[in-house]
Amino acid sequence: MQLLIVDDEILFVEGLKSDLRWETFGVSTVHTAYNIRQAKEVFENYPIDMMLCDIEMPQGSGLDLLIWVREHYPKTESIFLTCHADFKFAQQAIQLGCFDYLLKPVTLAQLEEVIVKAGDKINKESELQQYSRYGQFWVQHQPILIERFWLDILHETIPSNLEAIRASAAERNIPFSEEMRFLPVLISIQRYHKELSLRDEKILEYAIQNSAEEMIVEQKEKGQVLLLGSQNLLAIVSWDQEAEPEMERLKQKCEAFISSCRSFFYCDISCYIGNRAFVHELPSMVHELSHREKSNVAYNNTIFMLSDKKQSSKQVAMPNLPVWSVMLKEGSMSKVLAEAERYLESMMQTGELDARILHQFHHDFLQMLYHVIMLKGIQARELLSDAVSIELAPRATRSVTDTMAWIKHIMERSLQYVKTIEQTQSVAERVKNHIALHLNEQELSREEIANYVYLNPDYLDRIFKKETGISVTEYLVQERMGMAKELLSKSGMSISSIAAHVGYSNLAHFSKRFKSVTGMNPNDYRQHGRNGTNGKSKTE
Repeated sequence: MQLLIVDDEILFVEGLKSDLRWETFGVSTVHTAYNIRQAKEVFENYPIDMMLCDIEMPQGSGLDLLIWVREHYPKTESIFLTCHADFKFAQQAIQLGCFDYLLKPVTLAQLEEVIVKAGDKINKESELQQYSRYGQFWVQHQPILIERFWLDILHETIPSNLEAIRASAAERNIPFSEEMRFLPVLISIQRYHKELSLRDEKILEYAIQNSAEEMIVEQKEKGQVLLLGSQNLLAIVSWDQEAEPEMERLKQKCEAFISSCRSFFYCDISCYIGNRAFVHELPSMVHELSHREKSNVAYNNTIFMLSDKKQSSKQVAMPNLPVWSVMLKEGSMSKVLAEAERYLESMMQTGELDARILHQFHHDFLQMLYHVIMLKGIQARELLSDAVSIELAPRATRSVTDTMAWIKHIMERSLQYVKTIEQTQSVAERVKNHIALHLNEQELSREEIANYVYLNPDYLDRIFKKETGISVTEYLVQERMGMAKELLSKSGMSISSIAAHVGYSNLAHFSKRFKSVTGMNPNDYRQHGRNGTNGKSKTE
């Protein structure tokens, strides 16, 4: 500390300066002044912590100086020394914030006692100021520090036992008690109802987090809302006692929150409320809430309780997909779409629909659809390479809403694609696609192919030969033998199986036809193929 003595009696000033053991009071420097003007100069040049001042001085009273000091250096502690026992002086000094008022002559012991008390006050205020600065930092950064603490608990970076959690809380200066109970509420943003950029989505997510803090937690000291990841938040609410009215009130707050989010943030939200738990029990409970959230594919804007009985994972009947397949082949896509909606709606009403069943339905439907579009000569990669398909496909099993959006899109796109192909393909291209899809069928003949394109067989031959240079029958044999050569060279299938695969029920007939095209029988062709010298066909 630095101290200033102000008195017009020079001998008194020098006596004080030399007689007291200033270093024992924590005073490192003692300044002196003999009037108000000199005192002000000292204040302007040095940080004065304490002032000993006379009241009666020729160039102005100590009270005047105190008024100036309180205005310009309010942290300085002032002690008055005076020969006048005037109550008015003492009263005014105290009103101005004087630390003490001593009458001359004063003993060194009295003065030392007062200086020590004033020094203690200065040190305490300095310490409080430091704590205040730290406190401001804590208030500003406390939410971030506590959020990190909670996330470390939930991710089990801090082990799920009371000793580890207590030690971590102490290290971070976070209040913690083993008796504290909490109630977790998982908030799932199921979907937004408008197109959003990534930036807009993050802004809305932040707004939803703030709204959850206001509407569900209500008071910051009673909990916190954490971001758990993409479209998932967790409200951790302090929950001291188990009370049914309080739980009902929480449900009402969640309902109001869901309604507000639909109105103001363009989204569907569901809340999953856990049970009252100790801190170390929260990770496993939040994991179970997350499992419930992933299993919910049927319901939007709903509140779920962890205490509610879970549905059993029993086998359920899938729809009659072979019938749907026939309907799709005939072009009845709207009817199939209606059937799919009816099936999923009935499963929702019975409460049997969960993520597992929706996943099975999705894959069975995909298999059926791919089979139908293959029969129509469409490659799945061609059908599903557009931006909308790429966006919808990953979300297709998240909910019934997403599944139906994906089914509607893919069926509409299939219909458009089939129409486009039928309008743009030539007769020869349609014939080639039909042959490729039915190459293994024994009944595939020139007449059957002509019926497929609604043309007379002879007329079809003329059109096809004009475009390709060969007849339909020649092209069919060429494709069958080409497939047979590939299978003989690259597979271990028996020759009779290969014959059946390319549309020949009679092995002798196949062998004769194969030799007429390649110059060798199937077995010789296979042996030459293994030796790296496949025979050449007669047309090559």
